[in-house]
Amino acid sequence: MSNSVLLSIEEKTATLTLNRPESMNAMNVELLNELLNGLQRVKESEANVLVITGEGKAFSAGGDIKTMLLQSDADVFHDIMKTIKDIMITLYTLPAITISAINGAAAGLGLSLALASDYVIADKKANVAMNFIGIGLIPDGAGHFFMEQRLGEVRAKHTIWEGQKFSAEQAQKLGLIDEVAVPDLNDFIQQKIDQLRSKPIKAMIETKLIYAEQNRTKLMHILDQEAIGQQKMRQTNDHKEGIQAFLDKRGPAFSGE
Repeated sequence: MSNSVLLSIEEKTATLTLNRPESMNAMNVELLNELLNGLQRVKESEANVLVITGEGKAFSAGGDIKTMLLQSDADVFHDIMKTIKDIMITLYTLPAITISAINGAAAGLGLSLALASDYVIADKKANVAMNFIGIGLIPDGAGHFFMEQRLGEVRAKHTIWEGQKFSAEQAQKLGLIDEVAVPDLNDFIQQKIDQLRSKPIKAMIETKLIYAEQNRTKLMHILDQEAIGQQKMRQTNDHKEGIQAFLDKRGPAFSGE
């Protein structure tokens, strides 16, 4: 692996760190490919706990805008969405207890990734947002699946449509995250790992895999539907306006077209 994603494994605990701090760990093609490779390496290892986090001040700001602008080629877009699909299925069905350690902002695809873990724990100063709507897109990375799991369909729809940014405390109250790390995220995560080590972790993983197998078909269907829907949304005037407004650092003027 190169430097976009860092992998370490110590005493059956793996850590995957998104490592593009200069861009708030926004996910470009290289990072996505390395993340999938890292997850596959964890799956092949003896690790039974995985922590996913971000380097610097953010967990992940989501999909890289420059990558989006390069996705005009349908084949390139298809390849990217397939990689995202493989990442989410691999993570959700991983035979290990997974922890997302949200050290800063987690938005869009970054939040979808975080929500795929068994435990979602955020630093008290972190914030999260399912904010695809701001650029005229729909959630991908199985965002629809994980939001519905945690919030129920109606609240998930409303939260997706509003695209609101939540503090860690607000996200916990809503049900998007499980715990707010106080006072220190790293210490809190280590305590969680120590707790897991004191439990019959093989039994925990077996329960996880039963649910994962039960939900696999739905997860794959939603990922496929997101890819189709995202391709349609990329052709809309609202998406083009959302991207231009982002680049211009102004609010978008959506037309519903």
